[in-house]
Amino acid sequence: MATIEHCLYCFEALSASLEKRTPMTLYQVQTSWAAYPKGLDEEDEEEQPELESSDSSPPSDNESGKPSSSLPVPRNPTLERLSGPSSGTSTPASSSSSSLTPSTNNTTPSSSSASFVPIGLHPRRSSQRSSNITESPLFVTWNTVSSNQKSLRGCIGTFEPQPLNSGLSSYALTSALQDHRFSPIRLSELPSLEVSVTLLTDFETARDAMDWELGVHGVRISFYARNKRYGACYLPDVAPEQGWDKEETIVSLMRKAGWGGRREKWSEVGDLKVVRFQGAAESVGWEEYRAWREWVEKGEEKAK
Repeated sequence: MATIEHCLYCFEALSASLEKRTPMTLYQVQTSWAAYPKGLDEEDEEEQPELESSDSSPPSDNESGKPSSSLPVPRNPTLERLSGPSSGTSTPASSSSSSLTPSTNNTTPSSSSASFVPIGLHPRRSSQRSSNITESPLFVTWNTVSSNQKSLRGCIGTFEPQPLNSGLSSYALTSALQDHRFSPIRLSELPSLEVSVTLLTDFETARDAMDWELGVHGVRISFYARNKRYGACYLPDVAPEQGWDKEETIVSLMRKAGWGGRREKWSEVGDLKVVRFQGAAESVGWEEYRAWREWVEKGEEKAK
């Protein structure tokens, strides 16, 4: 599964490229994030009442290194808004999608925009997922976040397994700078961005166009029409975010691929093949990336 570290690494690759500096490696990002003081997260908050109600429990150190107190801790509204890892499946009404690109045989999604509930600033969090994956098919999605809107800014991925240390940085830059539907992302845009990483797993050939589960599977289709083969795909979170049923999802995919037939005729195209797959996304916004990066820079300065 994708992790916070994977997202930070994508931000690092793009930021370093635009700033003309050498980026950190994935290993350096992972090692740094493990040492980064993250403060309280949801799990700590849930355990807090037990600590507060126990008069006999001795003070213990929390993750930030500060002794905990037996006195009641004021509630932090920011903590109460925290909804866990920001991902394509847990952020309300976020949107991402993808389709095959003729020039590279990779996949890119169509442009989309949807309202969502921003979680705002939140405590620095520990990674909610551990991952020993070193190679995987993947997608990197960039979104512009402003007010109550999240808009697609670029997304390119591949179904071929990629070493994560090179694949994530490569597709982070490709999706940010070479998605033909958008102008290249500029340095001044970084503070408005969010990055989402999806590692794809469990590819299976479906029996038919309906042999997949909403909210679980992403779908990749290919078919013939007018002596031409078409293809497109959606990541697992797209259909639920758009409120589509299975048929609406397939028809939308066919439209994205370039099919212009009548909707009721969708099942009559030739050699319709469907591959289903899974993949949980993880997302990180600029503020979280920048806070971590400033901590790294301070450490580098002290080491000099």
